[in-house]
Amino acid sequence: MKDKAGSFSLVAFVAVLVFLALQRLFELRLSRRNETHIRAQGGREHASGHFGWMKLLHTSWFVAMIAEVWWLKRPFKPPLAAGAFVTFLAGQSLRYAAIRTLGSRWSVRIMTLPGVPPVDRGVYRYLRHPNYLGVILELAAVPLLHSAYLTSLLFSLANTLLLHVRIRAEERALDDHNAYTAVFARRPRLIPRWERFW
Repeated sequence: MKDKAGSFSLVAFVAVLVFLALQRLFELRLSRRNETHIRAQGGREHASGHFGWMKLLHTSWFVAMIAEVWWLKRPFKPPLAAGAFVTFLAGQSLRYAAIRTLGSRWSVRIMTLPGVPPVDRGVYRYLRHPNYLGVILELAAVPLLHSAYLTSLLFSLANTLLLHVRIRAEERALDDHNAYTAVFARRPRLIPRWERFW
């Protein structure tokens, strides 16, 4: 019975990873379409070197997760998996709220439309970077669906370092071209202030 439960949990884990891989490919395609639209309107790309590091991080995350679960035979722990799944859903919700709110201005690259005000509605009323918070939650939570603690910890740390650099570059570009600070100065970057919901 335990072997059947373990096999089912592995199948479910692989299904989540396949879903995420397909989702990422779809997002890259959507991003390319939006980038073409932004450039056609006179938009510019900034700090393009970050994109390669982001692709490497996310690709390595998938590989590390699979390797840890299979090679180290990480067990399925229902309470941990349940908490991780809820966190994963929260991350998904934040990311898709951000994508929907930005519409054709959403991109995985740092893009600006000079002279156009920054998007200041939807989930952006509460946070400067809801998409990045969603990514933080996903990178930490998905490995824990099958107790891949090392992947969760190491890639969360690597992602923190990358986002530290990327967010600064993104905010600098938006401030130079879109009066970003004037709109978002009092808004938190990643941790919402609960009083804003009331």
